[in-house]
Amino acid sequence: MTTRIKICGITSVRDALIVSDSGADAIGLVFYPRSPRHVTIDQAAEIIDSVPPFVTTVALFLDAREDDIREVLSSMPVDLIQFHGDECPTDCGQYGRPYIKAVGMKGGVDVDAYASTYPDARGFLLDSHAVGEAGGTGERFDWSQMPSLTKPVILAGGLNPENAGEAVRSARPFGLDVSSGVESEPGIKDSHKVRRFIDEVRKADEC
Repeated sequence: MTTRIKICGITSVRDALIVSDSGADAIGLVFYPRSPRHVTIDQAAEIIDSVPPFVTTVALFLDAREDDIREVLSSMPVDLIQFHGDECPTDCGQYGRPYIKAVGMKGGVDVDAYASTYPDARGFLLDSHAVGEAGGTGERFDWSQMPSLTKPVILAGGLNPENAGEAVRSARPFGLDVSSGVESEPGIKDSHKVRRFIDEVRKADEC
């Protein structure tokens, strides 16, 4: 199986083109004002307009107001929504767009039980933070905790070019989601780290 790769926290057209040209399957745009990777609607629209075909665009929200989410969705052709906070299943399913739900692994959450409450989710992103908290900490959780869900599982938290291959070989997730691990500074992607990350994932796919 080919591991899908999402590079999150894209803040510029430059970075969107770097990750797209390097072979990433998806880019993530963060609509959470407290994040150093936060983008405005105008920035995000320009970025999405630059993305080539077959690269999925993902809008990340964390406990955002309904009006703010609808404003983003009406302003640009977002392919997928990522809910990263305490959003309930009804909240997530009301926008008529496919979505994935983040699960904070800190604190021993029962992932199977949690996932069962979001039957409409296309997949679940497991991150190292606590449930309802923001990600992007650069920390990883114990990958041996990876559950066997019926929906695709995406691994996030503490990933970088040095451990991307290990993550694929040990957890065999549907996909990896990386942000700070391929940056030169918060919100700025490093082209060499991006390419190394993708290369390591592809090598591990062949094992």
